[in-house]
Amino acid sequence: MKVKKILSVILMGVMTAGLLAGCGSETSGQDSAEDTSQETADVQTQEDTTGQDQDNTAGQEDAAGQEEAQDSAGTTTGTDSTASGNVLVVYYSATGNTEEVANTIAEATGGDLFELESVEPYTGEELDWTNSDSRVSQEHENEDQRNVELVSSTVDNWDSYDMVFIGYPIWWGIAAWPVDTFVEANDFTGKTVIPFCTSSSSGIGDSGNLLADLAGTGDWQDGERFRSGADEADVQEWVNGLGL
Repeated sequence: MKVKKILSVILMGVMTAGLLAGCGSETSGQDSAEDTSQETADVQTQEDTTGQDQDNTAGQEDAAGQEEAQDSAGTTTGTDSTASGNVLVVYYSATGNTEEVANTIAEATGGDLFELESVEPYTGEELDWTNSDSRVSQEHENEDQRNVELVSSTVDNWDSYDMVFIGYPIWWGIAAWPVDTFVEANDFTGKTVIPFCTSSSSGIGDSGNLLADLAGTGDWQDGERFRSGADEADVQEWVNGLGL
């Protein structure tokens, strides 16, 4: 009997140990599955976060690209709006007054400048209109002496200009005759021509119309007279009023 009891005790101990081992293994398995599941979730979260970061980065790059494209388009538009190679400002200036007005017009329109220079420049004495023996007085009295030779009477890329301003001082109520040489030497067909002049007291008179008749071509507009030493603001206001 004692032997059977001992065997029974031993058998129960073995069974109890087996049951305890089985429970421990199951618990360990559950922990391992949970850890694996958590790791998988963590990896998935990181992947999702990385994907979102990549999407955000791509979105920022797209936005930056769009902004750059818009800036580029604006720069191009800005360049097109300021490019004005179709405007030319031609002028003859004996004492600098007409030159100042011409510079202001060129700056306001973005146009190119072309100065008319006589091969034999007038000196201060030669411009003294109160002296009947001065060069300018003699040329006024004798029209055949008004054919003043210019250093250059032709402009590079002349055909590319659609609008031409022509400036000059008033001499005896008409345009200073060195301008005549330029007008006669060029074809103004298809061009809008706007005369302007400077004087101490005389108006523009028929000077622009006489130049138009001399040219025989071009769409000549009414011109404008500016006083000697004209303010830039006055010239700017006139240009703005042209609606160019």
